[in-house]
Amino acid sequence: MKDWFKILIIGLLGTMMSRCSDGNLVKEIHLGLYNNNELKIRLDVTTTKPVDLYAEYWIDGKHPEKYRSVNTSKATSYKLVLTNILPDTTYSYHIVTVSNGDTTIGKTYNFKSHRLPLFLQEQFNVKVAAKATLPVEFNEGLMLINKRYAPGVAYLVDNKGQIRWYHTIDDLGFKVINFTKDKTLLSILGRNDEPTSYGSEILEINLLGDTLLHLKKGQGDFKQTIHHEILKNDKGQLVFIYVDKRIMDLTKVGGAKQDTVNGDGIMVMDKTGKQLYKWSVFDVMDPLKDAKILKTKKDWMHANSLSYDRDGNYLMSFYNNGQIWKINAKTGKVIYKFGKGGTIKMPVDCNFTQAHAAHINAQGNLMFFDNGVEKHQSGVYAMKIDEQHQSSTIAMHIQLPKEIFNGRMGSAYQINDTTTLVCCSKRHIVVLADNKGRLHWTMETSVPTYRAGFIKYEQLDPYLKP
Repeated sequence: MKDWFKILIIGLLGTMMSRCSDGNLVKEIHLGLYNNNELKIRLDVTTTKPVDLYAEYWIDGKHPEKYRSVNTSKATSYKLVLTNILPDTTYSYHIVTVSNGDTTIGKTYNFKSHRLPLFLQEQFNVKVAAKATLPVEFNEGLMLINKRYAPGVAYLVDNKGQIRWYHTIDDLGFKVINFTKDKTLLSILGRNDEPTSYGSEILEINLLGDTLLHLKKGQGDFKQTIHHEILKNDKGQLVFIYVDKRIMDLTKVGGAKQDTVNGDGIMVMDKTGKQLYKWSVFDVMDPLKDAKILKTKKDWMHANSLSYDRDGNYLMSFYNNGQIWKINAKTGKVIYKFGKGGTIKMPVDCNFTQAHAAHINAQGNLMFFDNGVEKHQSGVYAMKIDEQHQSSTIAMHIQLPKEIFNGRMGSAYQINDTTTLVCCSKRHIVVLADNKGRLHWTMETSVPTYRAGFIKYEQLDPYLKP
């Protein structure tokens, strides 16, 4: 007997089985949870002959606003998953069959979804500022949030603080997680004794919670500890930051003859764990020329984000030197360094100190969360970079209230031209700020999430809808 069937609970479904009658092609229906998840309902349906079949379902009292399961191929046994389920809510559903051009709507049944497990309740507390008007776009998507220690949880949360989707892992934490263009969630997993945002496993799941890929350190060319970022490129290959550990002679600067310097690199692997590309900071910098190397050798640069510029080259931010680099994805040559001591000239009033979540925003500008360590005030910058003239101008600067100063981690992603979703990880808070730094909405989190991404419903369709 399959695992899902073991968790059937009396009261989940008013009628557990429908038998064929009045010419209905449906023979039996069994209902339970899918992947042991309270927000995913599984229907096992058998028919008297192969047909096209799907389920329609809706919240009681909100008919005819219907949702639809994914259609299946012809068979006599069907496995359907109902997604977009709210907890503690009564639903109606029926099975629709199509045979020889004739569509038949079956009998209507009911079930009531369970409340979320206790460990998922009261995770997020939302407050809206007085007289605040939230942008329409903020209702058109969900926030992606991750719990970094075991048991790990990935959440999709709406702007009311309601969990709309979740996935749990017992023994590992979701150190980093990203949504891909393939409508999957790609993550770095790690143990509690591994440092923040560092891990040794890669997991990709779809929005049903099915595992599509699971690689562990030691498989194939996957030999290094990975951290802070994992992406997919246009070819569907895995792209991540790894720890490049080098044994070096540091006697010239007062170190040992066989000393260890931990740097950062970029690696591209296929889904089998085969290495396709590798780049390292050691390729472009000499640790012996760094006056602080004896202090920073255990974590020399501390790369903390990786993304793509519009031309396909890499953007990589470093915490320890407070710079953001653009790196040629083919040659490995550093195209520019933005930040103190960099190659791009900065405006006098661009005084950021340490950056996270560097990326290109909708306007084509380099956007990042400014930890603001030196001035003890965090913020957000969007910079217009002129590569040809090696200069920059400020396109946007948000100074956040000093009360939510966030010296490490964090992210900032635009909701529209005038509002930005900002994650202050150390403060356990996500905020919606306008371009003047005013907070229109805040969400306190029970976990210190590394980032808070924003995913539009159109990207989540048909699994999740408003």
